Amino acid sequence: MIRLVSWNIDKRVKPWRDLKKMAHRKEVDVALLQEAGSPPGDLAHMIQVEDDVFWSRHLHDRWPLVAGLSDRVKVEGFRQVPPTSELGEGEIGVSGIGTMAVAKTTPLSRPEEEFLAVSMYARWMKPHPSTRSVWKGASDVSAHRILSDLSAFVGHSDPEKHRILAAGDLNMFYGATCGPLSLPERERTVWSRFKALGLEFLGPQAPDGRPAAVRQPDVDANTRNVPTCRTRQQSPAEANRQLDYVFASRGFHELVTTRALNGIDEWGSSDHCRILIEVDTG
Repeated sequence: MIRLVSWNIDKRVKPWRDLKKMAHRKEVDVALLQEAGSPPGDLAHMIQVEDDVFWSRHLHDRWPLVAGLSDRVKVEGFRQVPPTSELGEGEIGVSGIGTMAVAKTTPLSRPEEEFLAVSMYARWMKPHPSTRSVWKGASDVSAHRILSDLSAFVGHSDPEKHRILAAGDLNMFYGATCGPLSLPERERTVWSRFKALGLEFLGPQAPDGRPAAVRQPDVDANTRNVPTCRTRQQSPAEANRQLDYVFASRGFHELVTTRALNGIDEWGSSDHCRILIEVDTG
C-alpha cells in the first residue's frame, strides 16, 4: 500500500512540519502539494522533491509540488517545458505556469506498479480587461490548461494502458447547479473532460469525510460533497466548501481509495484539509 496526501498548504511552514511528523509515523509516502513554494531548508534532506524542474516561476510566489516522504518510493519529477509538439522522455509541457507538477512514482517493493502522480492547482484567472467584467475570475480556464497538458500522457484510447493519479485544488464545486461562486455550465465541461480522458472521479465523497454542518454553496442540498476548504472567517467545524478532488485512470482507479481528513480535530494547519489517498500495490 502506498499512501499519498493531497494538500493545499497556502505557502505555510507548519504543514511541512506536519508532513515530517506524518512521514516519521509512516502515515504517508508521497505528498501532492498545492500553493507550496519550496520546503524549509532544514527539511530539505528528508524530502524528495524536484524543486528545479520549473521552466518559469517568476509570475507566481507559490506552485504545486510532488514530494517523496519515505524510503518506500522513488519520486522522479518531470522537467517542465513550454508545450511543444514533441516532448523529451523526462519532460512535460506546461501551458499554465504554477498549475501542475508531475512525477513518476515507483514503489520500490513493486517497481512494476509505478504510476504518474499529478498535483493540480486550478488557479483563478481574471477575465481580460477588454471584457469590462466584474467577475472575480474563473478556475475552469486553468483546469482546462491542466487537462490539455495532462492529455500528452494519454497515448491510447484504452484508459487501462495508462496509470495516472491526479489530485488537487480545482477551485470549483462538483455538481454545482447555480452561482454566484460557480459557473456550472463551464465547470461541467471540466468534469466531462476528465471522463473523456479515462480519468475516473474518486471524490472524496460522503461517507469518506465529515459532512458539512451548514448548507454548501451553489450545489444541490443532497450533494455528497464533503468540505475540504474553509474561509478565513470559518473554523474547521463551519467549513462547507469542497474544492479538492482525486482522479485516477479507469481500471487503475479500482486500486485507489480516498478520504477527506476533515474532522474538526484532524483538519490540519492550512485552510484546506488533507486528502488521504491509498493505492493498493498488491
